[in-house]
Amino acid sequence: MTSGLGGAIAGAPSLHHVAVGTRDVEGLARFYAQLLRASEQKRHTDEAGLRSIWLDLSGVLLMIERTESPPPAPAQGVGLGAFLLAFRADSSERAAFEARADELGAAIEDRSAFTSYLRDPDGNRIAVSEYRVSE
Repeated sequence: MTSGLGGAIAGAPSLHHVAVGTRDVEGLARFYAQLLRASEQKRHTDEAGLRSIWLDLSGVLLMIERTESPPPAPAQGVGLGAFLLAFRADSSERAAFEARADELGAAIEDRSAFTSYLRDPDGNRIAVSEYRVSE
């Protein structure tokens, strides 16, 4: 009863958005827009100023949201809750992703045969992977 890449079940919920909190909405949104070649969809403001920027990732939104909370310690390995944002790419896109990361000052901290890992400016672990879930 599956269809398409990733084994989606017809009528099952799909991912709508991922929200990332930051003290620097503009800066973190710029980082992700450049790294992922994502287009800005919306900006939201409130009485305190810029509240969020939404980026389009092929139909899934990456919402960069203002927070006043102190940043958590960067996750190491697998922990409770979200500990990695991984983005899909083919091998040529992975190389271009790594080049853009380098230009943005985000060093690749680890690689596997299929995935490259780095941190965004707030220390969140992100990756680009050419591993195909279903083949």
